[in-house]
Amino acid sequence: MESVTLAPGDAPTLDIRMLGPLTIRRHDDALALPASRKVRALLTYLALARRAVPRSQLCELLWDVPNDPRGELRWCLSKIRALVDEPDRPRISAQGDAIKLDLSDCFVDAIEVAAATQAVETLAYGPLKTLSALFAGDFLEGLELDNCPAFTAWLGAQRRRFRGRQAAVLEHLAKAAPEDERVRCIEQWLELAPFDPRAHELLLNALARCDRIAEGEEHVAVTARLFETEGLDFTPARDAWHRARAQRPSSAGGHGAEPMLLVPGGNGDGILTVGRRASVAVMPFVDCSGVASCRGGTADALAHDVITRLAKLRSLFVIAQGTVFALHERGVGPEEAARMLNVDYVASGSVQRRDNSLTVTIELVETRTARIVWAEVFSRELDDAFHVLEEIGNSIVASIASEIEMSERNRAVLRPPNSLDAWEAHHRGLWHMYRFNKPDNDRAQHFFEMAVRLDPTFARAYAGLSFTHFQNAFQGWAEREPEIDRAFAAAGQSVMVDDRDPAAHWAVGRALWLRGQFENSVIELQQAIDLSPNFALGHYTLAFVHSQTGDPDAAISFSDHSRQLSPCDPLLFGMLAARAMALIRLGRFEEAADWGVKAAARPNAHAHIVAVAAFSLALNGRLDDARPYVASIHKSRPDYRLADFLTAFQFAGDDQKLFQGAAKRLAIH
Repeated sequence: MESVTLAPGDAPTLDIRMLGPLTIRRHDDALALPASRKVRALLTYLALARRAVPRSQLCELLWDVPNDPRGELRWCLSKIRALVDEPDRPRISAQGDAIKLDLSDCFVDAIEVAAATQAVETLAYGPLKTLSALFAGDFLEGLELDNCPAFTAWLGAQRRRFRGRQAAVLEHLAKAAPEDERVRCIEQWLELAPFDPRAHELLLNALARCDRIAEGEEHVAVTARLFETEGLDFTPARDAWHRARAQRPSSAGGHGAEPMLLVPGGNGDGILTVGRRASVAVMPFVDCSGVASCRGGTADALAHDVITRLAKLRSLFVIAQGTVFALHERGVGPEEAARMLNVDYVASGSVQRRDNSLTVTIELVETRTARIVWAEVFSRELDDAFHVLEEIGNSIVASIASEIEMSERNRAVLRPPNSLDAWEAHHRGLWHMYRFNKPDNDRAQHFFEMAVRLDPTFARAYAGLSFTHFQNAFQGWAEREPEIDRAFAAAGQSVMVDDRDPAAHWAVGRALWLRGQFENSVIELQQAIDLSPNFALGHYTLAFVHSQTGDPDAAISFSDHSRQLSPCDPLLFGMLAARAMALIRLGRFEEAADWGVKAAARPNAHAHIVAVAAFSLALNGRLDDARPYVASIHKSRPDYRLADFLTAFQFAGDDQKLFQGAAKRLAIH
């Protein structure tokens, strides 16, 4: 078989196929599989495990309440050894009380597909075709076990995941296929995902290009009835067909450009969108607590909370609770639901309550590539159930928003600048903005201006534009007063466009702080976190403002909360530095020095942040530790002076004297 990176250069000793009925071949000869389903189940589970699995976990997976679970496990492992071991190559090993199956020198189709689809959008037609051929059926077809709920749940999740990967392969195969094979590829895709509107629109597009109008009309009629039966809206695809038919080559007398289809929530793969945002569906969490499921329990409450809080962020298009719960009730899995809803991302997970503990697992998947963008397990003691759920919900919401923003930023950077829509231009601007240097800040300003030109209703793009002017004033990269006015004007535009967007009030709050209006700044920033308690930048900026002219204890609290919400934030250096400055004002110089050093260690920390580290170390009497930070500042900004620092920040007289004393010790004038 053609290789994708798939098999090693030399033919592997063992060839294990899981995508379809389980088969194992040694040197091209089929092996007889053990009759025991549990042996086969154990083999496949260990094969896909990323690390050694504790024996206790394997016992819970496959045996409900047997007389001797460890004895049965040993028997199953002996059968697997007989199947996969070579005389000079044992593949099963015990690592303490855990079991590891090493198949690194074998070909395992599921492992190869999982690895290859991590970059499915980069694969050419040939490797995609090879990958597609590996899907010989459902994952472990026919390998169901009775009275093994843990294995059944794992098997169901793997089957959904591999169907999603197969759909992603078929989608990209259809896009890469030669014109004469495209329709057949899309039809294969539709067999797997019959309610994916993107597949229908691309099929109709291809039929129009081939001038197969009668087939297109028949497909629209049949599919519209199918969608209506399921309560789904086929109008966008029908409208797209009308546009594609009108633009077909024969109507223009030749082979023109490929018709462009409108796809709400599209992700920039050549399909036009208007005023789009990244879209996400949060599916109801599965309750794995071992009790009869009932609507309205802990799992449903958590899903509802996450959906509501994400919607309050205003940065994403979030599918309503009623829709995702209805699909869940019909047994539609997360990956299939994401394609039916034509969203960019889908979040799903499980909740397990045992004794006095709660465990929540969650993963965020990019729909069109089936790539897992983020996954996490939260385990908490249930001293206060409401508080624990709120804490976990906060972390989930902030992480989903942050991971999607990072994914969208990275995608936008790879797009040609002249092909960007407003959403992509905004995220291209964010990518440059978070570099915190003047050339990148100028580029960020350019892309934010492009975003608001393309979509004058895009509040977040105005907020980003305001931030670039804030940086110019704060960093001394341009004349201060005009930049303050521009920061305020852009922030005002953001609020006018959407006064429910927390980022708009965040931008106004920062601009007011630049103007020296501390109380009004705090009011706007408080409004931002009132609108969305999970808006990490709002909490951080309150820490920033309070660390200089407000309540230093409040600054520490806001800093801690912002880092809890967004522990990998691009502005993490600011969160740490705000805490350090608050501690300096409280006279806790040793703690301040530790936090200042942490802030300066961040890779995008700018000169003012490094100065916080130097001054806090000096105030703690650690002059030798402080001097390398001073040298670092002068290397990037040779003309850096104490006045630059004091102009950037807004410390009162007594607090200014602290920094002046530290600067004197370090010979910073």
